[in-house]
Amino acid sequence: MSESTLSGRYFDAAIGLLRRVRDEEADAIATAGALVADTVAAGGRLFVFGAGHSSLPAQDVVYRAGGLALVNLLPVPGVTGVDVVPATLGSALERVDGLAAAVLDTSPARAGDLLIVISLSGRNALPVEMAQNARALGLKVIGVTSVVYASGTASRHASGTFLKDHCDLVLDSKIPIGDAELTAEGVGAPFGPASTVVTSALMQAVMATAAGELADRGIEPPLLRSGNVDGGHEWNGRVMSEYADRIFFRH
Repeated sequence: MSESTLSGRYFDAAIGLLRRVRDEEADAIATAGALVADTVAAGGRLFVFGAGHSSLPAQDVVYRAGGLALVNLLPVPGVTGVDVVPATLGSALERVDGLAAAVLDTSPARAGDLLIVISLSGRNALPVEMAQNARALGLKVIGVTSVVYASGTASRHASGTFLKDHCDLVLDSKIPIGDAELTAEGVGAPFGPASTVVTSALMQAVMATAAGELADRGIEPPLLRSGNVDGGHEWNGRVMSEYADRIFFRH
């Protein structure tokens, strides 16, 4: 088995998915960027949520050099990332009814804000109810998910619905069911997940679009600079001071 061949196959698969998302989701990405810009321009706040590994692309747009300073992570204890022990507890919590409502009710999110919910399968109770409850509170909701799961798997929510059914806009990551791009002789299970690569790129594309939208409207995008370049800390201090009422990761 050639490791270089497998690595090349993985890169090819990831690049193929990225091209599909770029081309097939172009209109949806443009709309998502406009929704983000609308929220910023109207004085609203931006939140992003993902459970388990879906939290990685969510965290990638929070407090990020080159990213919008106003994006706040909506954390759920035991679910954000894989830092809980045992790690399987996080997966179990995704299936608990009522958890999303408790999180939103104790969060700073309010009507007029925007929430991006990331869930690869979109089938568990937590992302479904997060979108449901957010919209009931008057938030706009963008769902980032793989739509094929809705036709190839069963919902784990009592309603029988998926994340995609409770969003103002859906971005389809195109990830196949199972999230594994490779197979090889002698390897019993498919391997090479690409959802983090593709979804992170999708999120960054939305944020880049939003920055351009704001600039086109004559609004300076509230972007952060790297603290490792001269003047970066001073720039970030100015942005965070100007938008302090909409940035919650500093509290």
